[in-house]
Amino acid sequence: MKKVVTLGEIMLRLSTPNNERIIQADTFDVCYGGGEANVAVSLANYGYDAEFVTALPPHAMGDSAIAALRKCGVSTKHIARCGERLGIYYLETGSAMRPSNVIYDRAHSSISTVTSDAFDFDEIFKDADFFHFTGITPAISDSAARLIEDALIAAKKHGVTVSVDLNFRKKLWSSEKAKSVMTNLMKYVDICIGNEEDAEKVLGFKAENTNVEKGELNLAGYESIFNQMIDKFGFKYVISSLRQSYSASNNGWSACIMDGSTRKFYHSRTYSITPIVDRVGGGDSFAAGVITGLLDGKSMEDALEFGVAASALKHTIPGDFNYVTRAEVDALVGGDGSGRVQR
Repeated sequence: MKKVVTLGEIMLRLSTPNNERIIQADTFDVCYGGGEANVAVSLANYGYDAEFVTALPPHAMGDSAIAALRKCGVSTKHIARCGERLGIYYLETGSAMRPSNVIYDRAHSSISTVTSDAFDFDEIFKDADFFHFTGITPAISDSAARLIEDALIAAKKHGVTVSVDLNFRKKLWSSEKAKSVMTNLMKYVDICIGNEEDAEKVLGFKAENTNVEKGELNLAGYESIFNQMIDKFGFKYVISSLRQSYSASNNGWSACIMDGSTRKFYHSRTYSITPIVDRVGGGDSFAAGVITGLLDGKSMEDALEFGVAASALKHTIPGDFNYVTRAEVDALVGGDGSGRVQR
């Protein structure tokens, strides 16, 4: 069984029920989530040996986060127990023309202060096949950025394939800081995943004549920036999700991919997702689906279709984690999107 390691932050998520605004809410729904943790959960669910590496405080909240991961079959044996707090984020889920809103309360969390001395990266990567991280973790703190680079150096030392989801978060850092940090990390990356905002804000490549807020996509623009990104960084694959945001409740969802050696470009099937139950974690479920397809030995086209279908299904599930099965993803890829009751 192939092993995938992810490293990042898992947080406590507090979300308003029934599309309420935060100012209205008397209670919050509770779950756990975070970019790399969400990917690990999906990969474990699809049958891979998935390990999540992080730092969590040595108290009951840290225990609870670990329990949430273990319940999903994710290995947590190299999680460092140190620091004082678990990061929190508040989610106000939007509807129709009102967008969702995220408020972070993650300053001084355990992962933002831990150093590489807390981890034995040679042990972690000695039998790993794949390492995945996101641009969120280096944005948390300068020490977290150093931690990611140390992990990447160890991963490449052990011949591990590396993927990144660029995941620009303007509430965590500026585009200028993101470019400075992330450009340096790209030399370790084999597979680059993101969207049009990530490519522009993190790496400085802009897809021309595309406006996702108006539902306008120009695939030639993506093909052009993919070629530029491969020329600069030598990626094996460049992948972008394509979200056409008609409203908070109605999105078009597809993706495209380019092979770095052949420069073959492929655009997936487009799904109309409405009504959206929860889009948080949608990009992570997409990344995990594509990684699964590639680890399965699928062609890049089939791997992309698996990732897009997996993510489309995630939009129907509340919480950060994607609980769909392989059979459900395969059925949607095969054209069964009827939603008929299974008896």
